[in-house]
Formats: sequence, structure tokens, C-alpha cells
Amino acid sequence: MTATATPSTTVANLRDLGGTALAGGRAVRPGLALRSGQLDRLDLEADPAVAALGLRTIIDFRTAAERAAHPDRVPAGARMLVGDVLADRVHSGEMPAAAQLKDLLSDPAVAEQHLGGGRAQALFARTYRSFVSSGSGRAAYRMLLTELAAAESGPLLFHCTAGKDRTGWAATVVLSLLGADEDTLMAEYLAVNPAVRQAFAPMIEGFIASGGDPEIALALIGVVPEYLLAALDEVDTAYGSMEKYVREGLGVPDDTVAALRTRLIA
Repeated sequence: MTATATPSTTVANLRDLGGTALAGGRAVRPGLALRSGQLDRLDLEADPAVAALGLRTIIDFRTAAERAAHPDRVPAGARMLVGDVLADRVHSGEMPAAAQLKDLLSDPAVAEQHLGGGRAQALFARTYRSFVSSGSGRAAYRMLLTELAAAESGPLLFHCTAGKDRTGWAATVVLSLLGADEDTLMAEYLAVNPAVRQAFAPMIEGFIASGGDPEIALALIGVVPEYLLAALDEVDTAYGSMEKYVREGLGVPDDTVAALRTRLIA
């Protein structure tokens, strides 16, 4: 069993990791760790299901440009934390495709130039490896685990733009630490595809109608096993295990991991 989609009229791709099956017949405690796309349309008055979550902490994995273009609407009383996963790559002069989905889908010619011929898949695999290896990625995911382990953080929601790449890796790390098996990790990672494609459907249709390559559109909007496997391979190559990646790569001490497990495992 993977996470459950939470009905929402104003937040795309909202999922509660609660209920996800873990080792020993246990499960993730509901209502504490949630994932989604950006919160620029959040309206608690029009969205009682989200209001009922009582969110206390929001972690935004997006770049500065993404945040400026579509600022989150943060519930009253909730803390907003920024963990820009891709900051190092942006500062180096590269804007990863994961951070410019809407721009690329608005111009088929540019998309073909940069992403045609299988380059989209290769670019995403490289981006996923950077989630593991870059300093900004490690800082963002260290923040996430530290906050999730703290009772005072309350119900916490983490997100990027579409809620599939930076957020997908975050969910994988959390669920792996909690004891989810490989099949469950992959199932949760892939489970967002229908919601993401629905959210971006108008852009996809416009892109294809303007002559865009459907394969590029799907590579940008969907997630495929190869993307996640690239990040997992980076973990294995650099650290040997998820536990060592968290301890040595992210710098999260064992007592924080223990607190995370105590808090989130039901």
C-alpha cells in the first residue's frame, strides 16, 4: 500500500504518506507527512479538506525563480521553510528541466532543441543524481528529515512545482528510512503520474497542438522508474546504503533518525 491521495480543489497532487505499508506489518502514521505540488492556488476557505489537515510547517523545494513566479499561499500560523534543492545547479549556470516545466512546454522549438532525441530522459537522470550529490540538495533533504523528526513541526507538507521530482526523491528517502520495501518505494514514486498529467493537461495539449513532440511532453511531465533508479544508484555508488547517505551525506545523526521513526511509524 502506498500513500493516499487527499482530495483537494486548490492543491495539485496532494498525498498523505500516512498509511504507506512498512516492514513488519506496520505503516506510516497519517496526517504528519504530506507531499504536493506548489501551493500558489491554496484557498482554505474553498478547500475544507486541506484546512482540516492543520498544516504547521511547509517546506518549499523550488528555486527562487519558481517561488517568485508562483508564490505559495501559506496557511495562517504555519511556518514556511525554503530548501532550494537545485540552487547549486542554477548558480552554476544550468537551469534543470525540472525547474522550468512550464517554460519548456510553452515553446515546442526550444523543447526540441534542448530535450529532443532522448536528451530529456538523460537530463532528468542527471538532475536526480544531483539531488543526492549537490550541496544544496543535501541541505534541503537534511532540513526535511530534521523537521519531520521534531514533534513541534506538527503536520508537515513538502513540495516542489509539480510534486514529482524533488518531492518524489524526498518521499523516497523518508519512506526508505521508515522501512518501506523497494516495490513500495517505486509504487509511491510512480503513483503521482495521473494527478500530475491531469494538472498539466492543458499545457500538454497546447504543446502537442503547436507541434511539440509528445515524447518530450511525457518525459517532462511524467515520472519513470529510470529517474528514481538514477538517484538510488548515486546513493549506492557514493555511500553504499540509504542509511549511510542520510548519516554521512545529509549529516543527519542517528538520534534524529530514531526520533523520525518513533514519530512517523504507527
